[in-house]
Amino acid sequence: MFSPQGPSLRELLVQALSSVERGYDLLAPKFDHTPFRTPESVLDAVASALRGIGPFEDGLDVCCGTGAGVGVLRQVCEGSVTGVDFSAGMLAVARERVPSGPPRVSWVRADARALPFRPAFDLAVSFGAFGHFLPREVPGLFAQVHSVLRPGGCFVFPVVAPPRAGSLTYCMLLGFDLVMRVRNAVWRPPFVMYYRAVRFEDLLRELEGAGFEVDLHALPEFGRRRDGSPRVRMVVARRLPVDHPTAAGSVNS
Repeated sequence: MFSPQGPSLRELLVQALSSVERGYDLLAPKFDHTPFRTPESVLDAVASALRGIGPFEDGLDVCCGTGAGVGVLRQVCEGSVTGVDFSAGMLAVARERVPSGPPRVSWVRADARALPFRPAFDLAVSFGAFGHFLPREVPGLFAQVHSVLRPGGCFVFPVVAPPRAGSLTYCMLLGFDLVMRVRNAVWRPPFVMYYRAVRFEDLLRELEGAGFEVDLHALPEFGRRRDGSPRVRMVVARRLPVDHPTAAGSVNS
């Protein structure tokens, strides 16, 4: 699962026994050599799909980590790009590895649950971050993203179809979540990282509750499952005008 340049078992154990922020500060120099980083195939597919609904002016990568999503934004945004994360270590790596503009790139250390921006963005993206938020925190997170988008702005993220119940992948993810729950029950500070904490249906409901209109776009690069459903979808949540009634989203699959 890890390349030779990735973290050692000891380093992963130290990270797992730290807070989320401290853990990612420690992991940052080797994060891009772990399976936790969003694969290039997913990043490329999202960038390709965004070109079909862009271009955009100003973009925000929410929980940007080492800047993988900023690379996507730079391909579709013509004004500026901002990466925000609460790990100083991850931002330090991002500053080193992501070249400066155009478009202009800036980095901000902040908690996604309290974004320090006015409505200044036309596009926000996030990759692989939702497992670090408890279900009760998701509505507030979506409300924060909504608050920093201009009317008509989009919040976009990929969603992989859940594994079939009883499959090896399903059992591995379930086992990981159980280990994390036990760890957090007996050790402080907690390390919030769950793969099955927020269900897809709940994400859509919370987005609509935050004032977004939601569309789903299949990413054809990843094909379909046996039942015909897409293996990977891109969620496009568009901020509605303040006086517009929240509407249920349509599904393009």
